[in-house]
Amino acid sequence: MDEADRIAGLYERHADAFDRIRGRDLSEKPWLDRFTAPLAASLITRGFAVTGVDASQTLVGLCRARHPAHDWYVADMRGFAPGKTFAGILAWHSFFHLTPQDQRAMFPRFAAMAAPGAMLLFTSGPSQGVVVGTFQGEPLYHASLGGAEYRELLAANGFAVVEHRREDPDCGGATVWLARKSG
Repeated sequence: MDEADRIAGLYERHADAFDRIRGRDLSEKPWLDRFTAPLAASLITRGFAVTGVDASQTLVGLCRARHPAHDWYVADMRGFAPGKTFAGILAWHSFFHLTPQDQRAMFPRFAAMAAPGAMLLFTSGPSQGVVVGTFQGEPLYHASLGGAEYRELLAANGFAVVEHRREDPDCGGATVWLARKSG
């Protein structure tokens, strides 16, 4: 088993630590605001239903306990098939745990889950490559494609880049992509 395949187990083993240190300051709030701005009226009118997916049963359990009115699934994003489309898809600090091949395969899945005009917000690495960091003393896999390849994959799957920031200093150094599905 390589490091990319160990991500779900790592987050499950350390779910409480991740929840504790994740913070509640929402450094990603400016990006979340950009993500929801085109959808705000629609989301408010519809009651802003959330569907969440995570491979960690413990993390999903925390979400269910904190937000019971929404839908939460223990699943691997690579195989999640909700049977419906969404006005927004958010893959924040999760997508980059997939191998480059799995990331490429996710773009048609994003397209299939995105309603016309849907926003897609995800984080990647700042440049192409693989980095294995650590979390709670265990290896933590990260991978990224190059910026040009992300743009090509987005376009090939019906998304237009709305905004992209490499190592955004206002967002803890995250490399962020915001795209909209053609409608």
